[in-house]
Amino acid sequence: MSLSRRGLLAVGGAVGALAATAASAGPAAAVPSSGQGHGGGHGRVRTGFDRLAADGYALLAGQRVGVVTNPTGITSDVRHIVDVMHPDERVNLTAVFGPEHGFRGTAQAGGSEGRYDDPATGLPVYDTYLKSGQALADVFTASGVDTVVFDIQDAGARFYTYIWTLYDCMQAAALAGKRFVVLDRPNPVSGRAALGPVLDPAFGTFVGRREISQAHGMTVTELALLFNGEFLADRPAELETVKMSGWSRADFFDGTGLPWVPPSPNMPTPDTALVYSGTCLFEGTNLSEGRGTTRPFELLGAEGIGPAWAAAANALDLPGVAFREAYFAPTFSKFQGKTVGGVQLHVQDREVFDPVRTGIALLVTAKRTWSGFAWRPDNWIDKLTGNTRVRTMIDAGADTDEVVGAWAADLAAFRAVRKRYVQYR
Repeated sequence: MSLSRRGLLAVGGAVGALAATAASAGPAAAVPSSGQGHGGGHGRVRTGFDRLAADGYALLAGQRVGVVTNPTGITSDVRHIVDVMHPDERVNLTAVFGPEHGFRGTAQAGGSEGRYDDPATGLPVYDTYLKSGQALADVFTASGVDTVVFDIQDAGARFYTYIWTLYDCMQAAALAGKRFVVLDRPNPVSGRAALGPVLDPAFGTFVGRREISQAHGMTVTELALLFNGEFLADRPAELETVKMSGWSRADFFDGTGLPWVPPSPNMPTPDTALVYSGTCLFEGTNLSEGRGTTRPFELLGAEGIGPAWAAAANALDLPGVAFREAYFAPTFSKFQGKTVGGVQLHVQDREVFDPVRTGIALLVTAKRTWSGFAWRPDNWIDKLTGNTRVRTMIDAGADTDEVVGAWAADLAAFRAVRKRYVQYR
């Protein structure tokens, strides 16, 4: 893996000093939230936006501001940040930029809302989906903004496209000469560890632009700092970040006290995010990954699969998870309207559960127990895993330990780089 060793730009510090450097940024303080939220915690986490607003938007003073966001860009009392900022005279919000699924979230996977004026605020909404480089820079230029603000909830997986919207927007902001501010939100599956294979740049796509691990274990501001320091160092963004307060790396989403809004239509709960970095690999197969059910990425299956798969998966005694023989009928996507058989994942101990290892184990056992198993003809699995090794090793009969062991050196190298950019303990 070839990552540069160049330094960071700016890092958000305490309220009132949001443009402090990374060297001066300390661990998040346990500051109570302004609202209890709907999670299982105690309302102790304040998001980057909460802290920005509490400081009177001082970081945005005198700037024409555009916001890259979607339905997850909310306050602790579930108001959208655009609806909060628009009437506030302390900030000059002049544009919104919508990613995949759109600003208001009306589009399904692989879609966006296009260019329109938001009925609620009258603000122009520009479409960023599938735009990058100079084409996206031209959108920022045409909008007339001085500063681009990013505030979207991530799911913790390399192939969740919002982090590449972040990367593309940072690169485009540098090209357009725009300032870029990232507001932090929790990694919903905690920030304890980076897991899985590291992307080979030859397999770069919108589900993985650059060399990070499959489950990155970082927040969006940490990723922004890493992107700027490692991948955009030749032409970095004029980057500033606003950290959360009250969040620690061991926290899962239900411990934050924040309300959960599905970041995309098939990410309905934090439980979905918990398994997603492993079971999304089934998008690269002919099995259903549970789209079109109420438990996407927790239900997996296909026509003709019986109880043997669940039995084989349970026999591996994977830590923190059990598998139930399951039958379901997707309402859309693969096997729409047909009853299929497969498994449902039940995470019993998330502290020891490894979603990526579990995803590999399920691929290995599915291939061994169901004669109809096949990869998608376009080898999409290689884009998801970031290399050919997972597919070719499983085809050659490798077991779970052999496949997982094949990425150990690359993962160790990424973890060493990642360590320099983490902002929370």
